[in-house]
Amino acid sequence: MTLQEKQEEVIEDFAIYDDWMEKYEYLIELGKDLPKIAEDKKTEDRIIEGCQSKVWLDAKFIDGKMHFTADSDAIITKGIIGLLIRVMDNETPEEILQNELFFIDRIGLHEHLSPTRSNGLASMVKKMKMASLVALGTTK
Repeated sequence: MTLQEKQEEVIEDFAIYDDWMEKYEYLIELGKDLPKIAEDKKTEDRIIEGCQSKVWLDAKFIDGKMHFTADSDAIITKGIIGLLIRVMDNETPEEILQNELFFIDRIGLHEHLSPTRSNGLASMVKKMKMASLVALGTTK
């Protein structure tokens, strides 16, 4: 499944919910289903700056693809990073860097987050794209 197709799938998944309370509940479920980052990866250098809550992101570049694991001390934030991982995991750095994440606006995520959570979301995307950029630099 391409990065574009994964985004379309997320949009379809969110479309079945009528209101934002149900969508928040879905985000919470995604957070509960997020595979946990190894405890030894919860280090200062893996904390995403700009998030109100603590979010750790571990990025690996294996066989030409990016692989992400994460954790957060806040359940909604955990769902948000889980959503980003669902879309960007197992993609090439080029795919991650060249594609806009249109699903964020299409599902209304930005407009339904508090300003601090919205900043955190932007920081998560930036950190994942930066990890992809670093990985791309190692392939040259």
